Amino acid sequence: MKRKLFWMCAVAVGMSSMLPITTYAEPETGAATAAPAQPVATQSQGNTTTVAPSPATPTVAPGPTTTTAAPGATTPPANPAVVLDNNTPSREVKLSFAQIAPAPGSILLRGANPDGYVEFGTRSDEVVTKAVLNLDYTPSPSLLPVQSQLKVYLNDELMGVLPVTPDQLGKKVSAQLPIDPLYITDLNRVRLVFVGHYRDVCENPSSTTLWMDIGRSSALDLTFQTLEVQNDLSHFPVPFFDPRDYRPLTLPMVFAGAPDVMQQQAAGLIASWFGSRAGWRGQSFPVLYNTLPDRNAIVLATNDKRPDFLRDHPPVKAPTVEMVSHPDKPYIKLLVVLGRDDKDLMQAAKGIAQGNILFRGNSVVVDDVKPLLARKPYDAPNWIRTDSPVTFGELKSYDQQLQSTGLNPTAISLSLNLPPDLYLLRSSGIDMDLKYRYTMPPVKDSSRMDISLNNQFLQSFNLNSTQEANKLIMRLPVLQGLLDGKNDVQIPALQLGATNQLRFDFQYMNPMPGGTIENCITFQPVMNHVVVSDDSTIDFSNYYHFLAMPDLRAFANAGFPFSRMADLSESIVVMPKTPDQSQLGTMLNTVGEIGAQTGFPAVNLTVTDDGSKIQDKNADVLLIGTIPEKLKDDKQIDLLVEATKSWVKTPVRHNDLPSVMMDAEARKANAQTSISSSGPMAAIVGFQSPYDDQRSVVALLADSPRGYELLNEAMNDSGKRAVMFGSVSVIREAGVSSLRVGDIYYVGHLPWFERVWYALSNHPILLAVLAAISVVLLAWVLWRLLRIISRRRLSPGDDE
Repeated sequence: MKRKLFWMCAVAVGMSSMLPITTYAEPETGAATAAPAQPVATQSQGNTTTVAPSPATPTVAPGPTTTTAAPGATTPPANPAVVLDNNTPSREVKLSFAQIAPAPGSILLRGANPDGYVEFGTRSDEVVTKAVLNLDYTPSPSLLPVQSQLKVYLNDELMGVLPVTPDQLGKKVSAQLPIDPLYITDLNRVRLVFVGHYRDVCENPSSTTLWMDIGRSSALDLTFQTLEVQNDLSHFPVPFFDPRDYRPLTLPMVFAGAPDVMQQQAAGLIASWFGSRAGWRGQSFPVLYNTLPDRNAIVLATNDKRPDFLRDHPPVKAPTVEMVSHPDKPYIKLLVVLGRDDKDLMQAAKGIAQGNILFRGNSVVVDDVKPLLARKPYDAPNWIRTDSPVTFGELKSYDQQLQSTGLNPTAISLSLNLPPDLYLLRSSGIDMDLKYRYTMPPVKDSSRMDISLNNQFLQSFNLNSTQEANKLIMRLPVLQGLLDGKNDVQIPALQLGATNQLRFDFQYMNPMPGGTIENCITFQPVMNHVVVSDDSTIDFSNYYHFLAMPDLRAFANAGFPFSRMADLSESIVVMPKTPDQSQLGTMLNTVGEIGAQTGFPAVNLTVTDDGSKIQDKNADVLLIGTIPEKLKDDKQIDLLVEATKSWVKTPVRHNDLPSVMMDAEARKANAQTSISSSGPMAAIVGFQSPYDDQRSVVALLADSPRGYELLNEAMNDSGKRAVMFGSVSVIREAGVSSLRVGDIYYVGHLPWFERVWYALSNHPILLAVLAAISVVLLAWVLWRLLRIISRRRLSPGDDE
């Protein structure tokens, strides 16, 4: 951190004497006027107005009026490129708003919601030496020029102001604004504030004419310079994984040669732990054999088997984790996992996954790792607990997630990650005990809170200002004007999936005083505050686990069935005898992705290269590269890839929508087609284990190294994972295609009466017939019963 501050100070020194005062030509008079070195002169090009730097100066400030500095004011420093050391590695990054905006699409700023923002992080081993904000925006044609403007803040420090000029109204504008890197920290927010006016007096801030559209092509251009990091494990996992870095994690794994199964298992454990930390970013673990990496990497070695660049490293006497510098590039760090043998290597890997909080210095010895408590099914940290109600506070990912402020507060969202086999078919709804606070509307109106799940509306509640509520405020002054509401909400069970977004929209009427221009009422808008309480609860307990398989959607999006046990203790990975780099990389990427889904490392994963060892194991099986000979003749396999040859079974009927469940007749294999081609292809195949009817097999197959690349890219792409379903997913250069073909089997448990209802739910006509028969039988029984009672009452001595 001290070194980072030193470089930032060096940037300040380098820029202290570079404070140019630039000039621009006023559009109407042409008079030259001094202006701060900020944005840009505008040139109209048809329907597009382009803002470009003046050829004589770095930047030019636009505007129809003269801009002068106030007495005593300081001019913001310009932002030239600063090179601290020609030998220091640097990189240039373009962060488009499409990548870093909180919601997809453009940012629409309105009079009632004038703020928009994007966020980005900087690694602790880098410093930003140059930053430029390139904005593409379109102002409303109804705006008043000059009085309307766009202010740009970085971490609440004003970076510049972009006035709206007459020739920009209703046209696309491109502006370039330098950002002072001295204000860039580890976590940064660029905030855009729209100041809009459409007339001089008696304005309505909610007018639909007040808007400015910030295009998704807007971008931040950043130049990062690398800092030299000490070999100190007290900052671990930095620099190998930095939570401030929003990019997908790429962390090479280096071996002396093709590793044996114990080394593969240790590498899988490390990959799954880093995957659990990377989470939503995505992760990739390229494999290198006896090769120096060109970036921060993990090296696994024993005293007898180590890469050539470690041949002079002293032998170790215990499981050891050490941080060393790259022999040729000191800015690159290597995490060397060492042991006397494979057993030591595995213990060192467990030390990384379960004891890294104790790491310090450049080297640590992992003396022992003892498991104290066995994992339970469905206890993944990233999944909602299903054994008891869970509070919203436990589901938060950052502190202010359940709060919002504004004339129309932005929506409050919460993620619900569920086990994919949670059986909710006959549930009338999921109980949610909701507690919330909100600013009292000034009058009783139609202000309300809308609740939606996965963009589907659920329920609405009025935000009424009642006399009783006012008394509540007096009794609870700590709420500071926030009303308390408590409501029970039921979530329709059939709308839930493995990953869900629960959203709360607080809609305020915000009545605006008005009047004529001669008799206008002015006012200061008051922000509304809304809070969903942390102690609100949602209850998924007392539900069964039951799922129709094969279902590659559950595997692609939740790692199921392997993620049922978060530590993968009931999973076996079958590898080729001598895996090549692409096959081993696929295994590491897969267990890393499962770790990202569960949030827990695979400390009890089993890896084998002998397919015959899975016969007597009660475990789910992940096949990498090849299908064992004893399984190739299994009739449940619907696709096979071997070198340039492949074959696939196609169903009687097919539907491209993952949500559509085809019946057994439509899933029957209609044809088997064999193809030979040199083009790359990969496939994911799911089928029932022939050794246990409650277990599943998932095979990851490819015909070439490029095929494995396609497979890994697809598994890291949320859009491609979304179209994986059924029993077969084929991955080609053109994208992903999936099929539902073959027999259905079930995993989990349902009582017999629930199984009857589940079976009837797929046959509505039969269900209707049985319901009619049941009604007739019930009516007949009641009729007979009433007749018997009537006869006994009329003829007490008649036994009949």
